[in-house]
Amino acid sequence: MSAEDIITAYSVAVPEKQQQSLPGLDKDIRPGVEYTKLEYWDDEGKPSLREYIGSNKLQGKTAIITGGDSGIGRAAAIMFSREGCSGITISYLPDEEADAKDAKRLVEESGAKCNIVPGDLMDETVCKKLVQSHLQAFGKLNILVNNASKQIICKDFKDIDLNKVESTFRSNILQMFAVTKFALPHLKRGASIINTTSVTAYRGSAGLVDYASTKGAITSFTRSLATQLAPKGIRVNGVAPGPIITALQAASRPAEGMEGLGVGMPLHGRAGQPAEAGPAYVFLASSDSNIMTGQFIHINSGEHVGGS
Repeated sequence: MSAEDIITAYSVAVPEKQQQSLPGLDKDIRPGVEYTKLEYWDDEGKPSLREYIGSNKLQGKTAIITGGDSGIGRAAAIMFSREGCSGITISYLPDEEADAKDAKRLVEESGAKCNIVPGDLMDETVCKKLVQSHLQAFGKLNILVNNASKQIICKDFKDIDLNKVESTFRSNILQMFAVTKFALPHLKRGASIINTTSVTAYRGSAGLVDYASTKGAITSFTRSLATQLAPKGIRVNGVAPGPIITALQAASRPAEGMEGLGVGMPLHGRAGQPAEAGPAYVFLASSDSNIMTGQFIHINSGEHVGGS
């Protein structure tokens, strides 16, 4: 399949040749990213885009979303706001401030107050300050979305940089332990923890051995924590995305690898947009998933089928 064969209403469906340095910025992705419009299909099988409209599923709730400045985290934050969230705290790396300010604007335009907190979550004290900042701003915590992560491609394992391996584990899974530890005393029965894992945890990835390993750890972390917190009525679930067009992709692969990323994928012949991931987080955050814990929603365009 070529890009010309893709049937989609998204004008930003096929990325151009481009490269960024980590952590990357969504604002610099060409031709762009969609956070709030979903693809709908008419009776003739033709697509169009419609804005996500909330229905007060999260009325009065507050949420922390790590990595909420861009990509999937930003889409979730905006949709939480449209669902009636009263306060949302977004964590971001200082280099991502431009994205974070834009995310804050979009979240507040959708109805919620937004608190943005810079810092590197690999530092335990930053994790603690994130939770404290949220509580100072909003007084309570109902939803925790552990979403922040990074990936560094290495195609030949003999060349893998062990310092980067350690950094990836600190960035992707160890900070989840810290943020969750500090958040947990403030979560009451009915609260929801949502962890972002990846399709790579299920199918593996030849060029992302350390990243995929962290995502496997997140999967086990989610299941184990769900078992521990079930008696307290706190739900712990996860989302396992396949390729989604975000700054993470542009900042972790060569320009040629970003060009046409996702073209030929099984379902629609393209990678996903952050907007298409957001509703999964709304579902897991809301009472719609009231008796669901230790589970994962797979949004991967049919790249991986089967397995929990």
